[in-house]
Amino acid sequence: MLKAPFEILLFASRWLLTPFYVALVVALLALLGKVGIRAYGLVTQFLTFTEEDVILGALGIVDLTLTASLIILVIFSGYANFISRIDAAAHPAWPHWMADIDFSELKLRLMASIVAISAIKLLETYMDIEHETDRELAWQAGLLGVFVASAFLLGISEWFGQRGEGKRDRRREVDPG
Repeated sequence: MLKAPFEILLFASRWLLTPFYVALVVALLALLGKVGIRAYGLVTQFLTFTEEDVILGALGIVDLTLTASLIILVIFSGYANFISRIDAAAHPAWPHWMADIDFSELKLRLMASIVAISAIKLLETYMDIEHETDRELAWQAGLLGVFVASAFLLGISEWFGQRGEGKRDRRREVDPG
């Protein structure tokens, strides 16, 4: 008696995630503003910048770009996986991955992006090493190592999981009972 209305309520609650995705769009706009500020700084101070300053500015823009791409990935895959399907056929100009990325692939892409962002931050630190302490360098290098190890272990676990699913699928084909 209560089961059906309760299930309807639970199913409808997925729409409560919508404000989170809207907040991610706001964060994306904030990152766009920061990229604009960095690009403006590169253009206006180009003649006074050293080569290292230009590289640091470019790395900052790459870092913001990777973070923005990560946000887009979370928005679309989260929406498609948890709220509602995206009809990619109705929008032929959209990238195909928007409707096709599953939760497992999302985890791997997130970890790869986190590793890349962390590596860029570490590279920025090394480019400006005279202003950093040994402790800060050690922490950043250690965190990068942890992120790389986590991504590696996640990749291995996903690989084993996919192999196990493949074996189960083949067994179903051979023995449908």
